[in-house]
Amino acid sequence: MNKSLENKSILLIISGGIAAYKSLELIRLIKKAGGHVRCIITSGGEKFVTPLSVSALSEETVYTSLWSLKDETEMGHIRLSREADLILIAPASANIIAQMAYGLAEDLASTTLLANLDTPVLIAPAMNHAMWNNAATQDNIKTLAERGIKRIGPDNGDMACGEHGPGRMAEPEAIFTAISNQLSNKSTNQLKGLKALVTSGPTYEPLDPVRFLGNRSSGKQGHAIASALAKAGADVTLITGPTALPAPADVKTINIETAQEMLNACETALPTDIAICAAAVSDWAPETEQNQKIKKRVASTPPPIALRENPDILHTIATHINRPSLVIGFAAETNDLIDNAKAKLKTKSCDIILANLVGQKDKKTFGEDENHVYLVTLNETQDWQEMSKQAIAEKLVAEIATRLKPDTLKEAAE
Repeated sequence: MNKSLENKSILLIISGGIAAYKSLELIRLIKKAGGHVRCIITSGGEKFVTPLSVSALSEETVYTSLWSLKDETEMGHIRLSREADLILIAPASANIIAQMAYGLAEDLASTTLLANLDTPVLIAPAMNHAMWNNAATQDNIKTLAERGIKRIGPDNGDMACGEHGPGRMAEPEAIFTAISNQLSNKSTNQLKGLKALVTSGPTYEPLDPVRFLGNRSSGKQGHAIASALAKAGADVTLITGPTALPAPADVKTINIETAQEMLNACETALPTDIAICAAAVSDWAPETEQNQKIKKRVASTPPPIALRENPDILHTIATHINRPSLVIGFAAETNDLIDNAKAKLKTKSCDIILANLVGQKDKKTFGEDENHVYLVTLNETQDWQEMSKQAIAEKLVAEIATRLKPDTLKEAAE
């Protein structure tokens, strides 16, 4: 049983927003992991969840008013923040984010935050995408980040208002993972001293000076994994195809275009302790790259394009003389997900496959902030449920730490 939050106390502030209903599931996850939850609900939050439902789940008194005679006789707004190991605001509305940035003390929640001395704070923003993208909100978020306030989300997706964009609160499972990582003694050094190799993004195989064969990979999952590994103390090399993403902090990033360039960079990076092949490598490349643009001619048939097979990077790493201790691949499938993942596990000679469905109307993956993966090994299949790609990366890091032998971790850290 997961008891990652045993004896940990979380102060959960629920502010106004339709996403407040997710806080109920979050309370359940924290309690299941052995944590204690005290809750403050703002007046806006009470429009979406009731103190009774929150109290029933948390098994604690729920605080709503700065002017409660009993609570404030005991200086509740000071005591609540200082007795917690972590203050979590979920959902964090645009209003409470602004109150924090400007140091306002207008109600119990904002006064408690202002009275906080050194308890770490984590916010999970939730608001309409226009509010999130507004310059005022972005300035407030930047101010909070400079003060050391941690943030998870918001995710990109459909909203209660019927619009689509960034602003949806991260899922409870992702927030729970962020809480566990922040409060765990292993959260920053569990992979210290280990070397990791990550591939990410698509590959572009040139047809001529202006065209290429490629795929829809955004690189979001691979980049998130590289960032999570670095935060866990690993020495990370990220080899990425063309993406619009910035290089992750504290990661050595190598930019390539073709599958052959990616393979060459991977072999140069070996030996490593961990290899995670998250890139969507093109299976084929044009046999010949034309020196000039292939012109479209009137009344002519399309030109034939001869293809050659690209190198198999995952299999090459998994069978290399300098094979990493743990080799992890990805399987993006359109059908028979688990069967295809198990077959790939054997043919590629890797240790773990993370499998997900793509290409279906209800299974969007490329470019999205969420994913639904299954961890597949020879002996087990784990359904990780749908969560943000960042949460998947953090869950994978935790999985890696448990699968690598403790003595290997110890020796690498010394």
